[in-house]
Amino acid sequence: MTTDFYHFANWFLIYSVLGWIVESIYMSLCNRKLTNRGFVRGPICPIYGVGALAAYFILSPVSGNYVAVYFLGTLMATTLEFITAHVMLKVFGAVWWDYKEKPFNYKGIICLESTIAWGFYAVFLFAFLHKAVVRLADSYSMALGKVLIVAALLYYVSDFVYCIMRARRNEGLDKDGILVKTE
Repeated sequence: MTTDFYHFANWFLIYSVLGWIVESIYMSLCNRKLTNRGFVRGPICPIYGVGALAAYFILSPVSGNYVAVYFLGTLMATTLEFITAHVMLKVFGAVWWDYKEKPFNYKGIICLESTIAWGFYAVFLFAFLHKAVVRLADSYSMALGKVLIVAALLYYVSDFVYCIMRARRNEGLDKDGILVKTE
């Protein structure tokens, strides 16, 4: 658990990009067309970076017990999704996902299907993924890594601010409040 900011920043970015890839592939298959699921224009979903690092820090003490990891992972991720939805409602007046068509959903912001999946993601994180992310982050020099982190974070922050301003003006939101990419 004694890791420095450099590694945490690398892990955050890697998990955020991986989350964007998985989410975009999944939604592209569901929509039967290419779908960018990121809030910003770049290939990043920071909620996955936050979620993965939160799971890593909070669940590390039970990382050897995959049953505990599964159930605590479902609870943590569903809670994060619930809180994120309420923050988005306060800030933007809308949530940018909709589970209303899923069985066992609560107000379209959380659902049983996703909760079950979050548990499997948590187990996958500890069984395989985190080791691969650590190897990837350690595969390039620290000098290059620092440049990548600063460049990626500067790009992300500027892209995020731009997208927040655009969303607050309600540009690019469909009738359900879901962000629509406008180029």
